[in-house]
Amino acid sequence: MKKRNKVILSSMLAGALVFPAVIPTGLAHDAFEGGQKTEALPFDHDALEMLGEPEESGEKNLKFLHEAAAVQISEVDGVQNNTADVYAHKGFAYLGTHTANGANGGVRIFDLKDPENPVEIAQIAHDIPHTWQEKVIVKSVNTADFKGDLAVVSLQQTSRNNADRPDSIGGALLYDVTDPYYPQRLGFYELDRDIRGTHELYLTMQGNRALMLLSNPYADYFTDGEQKDFQIVDVSDPANPELLWEFDPRDLPEVADDFNGYHWHAPDGHTRPVFNHSVITDNNGHYAYVSMWDLGTVIFDIRDPENAEYLGRTEYADDQKGAAHSAALARGGTVLIETREVANPHGEGYEDAYGYTRIFDIRDKTNPVLLSEFTTDLTYDFRGFTFANTVHDPKVRGNTLYLSYYSGGVISVDITDPSNPVEIGRYTPDQSNVWGVFVDRNYVLASDMGQGLKVLLKNNGNQGNGNGNQPLKN
Repeated sequence: MKKRNKVILSSMLAGALVFPAVIPTGLAHDAFEGGQKTEALPFDHDALEMLGEPEESGEKNLKFLHEAAAVQISEVDGVQNNTADVYAHKGFAYLGTHTANGANGGVRIFDLKDPENPVEIAQIAHDIPHTWQEKVIVKSVNTADFKGDLAVVSLQQTSRNNADRPDSIGGALLYDVTDPYYPQRLGFYELDRDIRGTHELYLTMQGNRALMLLSNPYADYFTDGEQKDFQIVDVSDPANPELLWEFDPRDLPEVADDFNGYHWHAPDGHTRPVFNHSVITDNNGHYAYVSMWDLGTVIFDIRDPENAEYLGRTEYADDQKGAAHSAALARGGTVLIETREVANPHGEGYEDAYGYTRIFDIRDKTNPVLLSEFTTDLTYDFRGFTFANTVHDPKVRGNTLYLSYYSGGVISVDITDPSNPVEIGRYTPDQSNVWGVFVDRNYVLASDMGQGLKVLLKNNGNQGNGNGNQPLKN
């Protein structure tokens, strides 16, 4: 761990901003239970009460963008689910769902042929009882066994290994969505029932091979080492997924001697939670970036996926909670964006702050170098114990970083100079509870947990997004 550089780069706000008092319901990432094997894990999202009345105001514009559509997902059998993450591929949006009203909402597919009038056309991954389907990734795949568009969906049990729910199991489902109107289930990669399941996942092509990367929090802990937190699975034949390699935080020598359960007794004196929350790769599938909470973003060379190699990781100052939640890449893979989901802004020995974003130079992947820290007004707004003010997920298009920010909606940041990120706009819908953001074609998609799919379109064809992914200069 490191001593803190006291200079933090805060956002420079452009235009009229909104300061909503909206407190989201149905969230609770960080409910640790004293290191015991309980159902309360740090990303359950299920235990927060509404604090105060939601503010009936919002700003519908983001720089160069405006809200073109807002569509709630349909009720199924009289049940209204809430949304989780969002992904887009070839003009179709894929919305995961969360745990509201009994879960099992599946993934909803929307036709975006007319982005101002999205049409829900299909539902997938909803047939395993007592599960929820947060994350979906869709890629074009071309292998000896499958050619087309493949969707992988994370599957988590609503209650781990519950004797009253014998048909519940976690893992990842695989679908052929070459024709999104008629998706076909191809395979199911199952995890042990003692594990909640796969929280987030990723899909990449590596030459003529398709790889699925899984984040299975506490897998090692709950199965006594039989399965691990980070897995690389060959899905070149989606009907027969094959485990290639797996990793657990205790596999790192610097952690192993001080790791107990899912807590790490770090050199800075803090007892820090460590588990695999999410994972991405670069476009070529050469490197994996694994968000290991208070261990930071851990970087692996996966060019030989049966023998992946640990390269390095991001580190925190002694007074920072880690909470590495998600990652994105910029500048041709030379810049790493790390978002930290800190829900409790206080804690003995820690700074008073909700989660914010950190930006690293990773040209040397064995030694990530911190370039800047991006905060907003929400970071230091302590009006209640809530997820409403923490950053969530990042996406990058050119020199613009898009952050989903719960009550803050979607915040856009100019990262032309990664050492000096500047806020350039916000989209904050009424009663905002924005979970995910995705950039595709000429629109930005946002998934609002309570309100469904939001489509933001560019104004008058204004491109506005810098000069593309350029590597850092020496």
